[in-house]
This record gives sequence, C-alpha cells and structure tokens, in this order.
Amino acid sequence: MNATHPTITIDLVLDRHTTREVLRAVLHSILFHRLFGTVKPQVIEVLDVTMPAVDDPEIKQLVQDKIDAFWKGVEGGVNKRGQIIVTFSEKRPRKSWFLIGEEEVPWEQWVVNAEIRQQPNAERERQKFNADLESALTKSLQTILSHTSSERGRSAVPLITNAQGISPFPFKVAVKVGGVEVG
Repeated sequence: MNATHPTITIDLVLDRHTTREVLRAVLHSILFHRLFGTVKPQVIEVLDVTMPAVDDPEIKQLVQDKIDAFWKGVEGGVNKRGQIIVTFSEKRPRKSWFLIGEEEVPWEQWVVNAEIRQQPNAERERQKFNADLESALTKSLQTILSHTSSERGRSAVPLITNAQGISPFPFKVAVKVGGVEVG
C-alpha cells in the first residue's frame, strides 16, 4: 500500500425533512461495502433510490448516534454544513524504540460533506430540489460502487488476518461541524 490512503468524497445538499434518512442510507452503504465480516444485508429506500445497508444492532446504533450528533451540531449553530468522516484502519506493529504494541494506520477514508438548505415553498421548485437530491444520492451510490470495485479500491484493502466480528479492521466515524468534531 502507498503511504497515503485514498479519500473518497461525497457531496450532498439536503433539506430538513430528508437529512437523517439520506445520511443513514449513505453511511450504511459505505459500511456495507467495507465491512468484510459476516454482514446481514438490508435495504433502505430513500427518494426512490434503493441502497444497501447493514442489519446489525451495533452498526445501526453507531450510525444513528453519528447522525444525531451531526443534526445537533448543525441545528445548534449558524453553520448548516458539516462532515461525517468514516476512516478504516489496520493494526500494525508500532515502529518505535520506546513504544511497544500496535498502532492504527488508516487505509481508506470517506468524507460525506452535507449542507442543509431550506426546501423551496413552490411545488415546482420543491420537485426540482427532490429530483436533484435523488440524483445526488444515486451518484453517491455509484461513487461507492465504482470505488470499492475498482483496482485502486481493492488494492487499498490490507490483507485480512482476523476474520472475527463484523469487521476485521478497526473503523471510526467522526462528525465535524464548522471544522470542530462533535459527538
């Protein structure tokens, strides 16, 4: 693996009514394609887009907690933009004279940039907003699929040496609003 890990960015413009549902679908889709343990599949329907999900209580709770943290961060402040960052790492022996043990080294990062806007009042504009959001959701699924099935996406994954649990690799989901980590 090269010294830098791939960073995949997904940009979304959301409204208050669909924010939670869209973010849940995108996060579940990323996790579905990057958790290499035994994953029970599930389907999420959002704005006529079918997206894969992980049917696991811990993953569902993690996703829900991060979406709640994002929502509180953008609702409480003036900034209506934020990021949800999913980082996948591998454990490697620490290379240091004084420290013994393992360190987590990232091998891939997903950045979901989300901006919440007021949905238009006029019916025609609202339909266009929803159509644009549906298109962005479809594009995000295409981005996830094309990256995870590409040579670059496959080569980023380290050797799987531990097949226990839902993921052989540690992963972290962070929420940032205004450049500050929340939740």
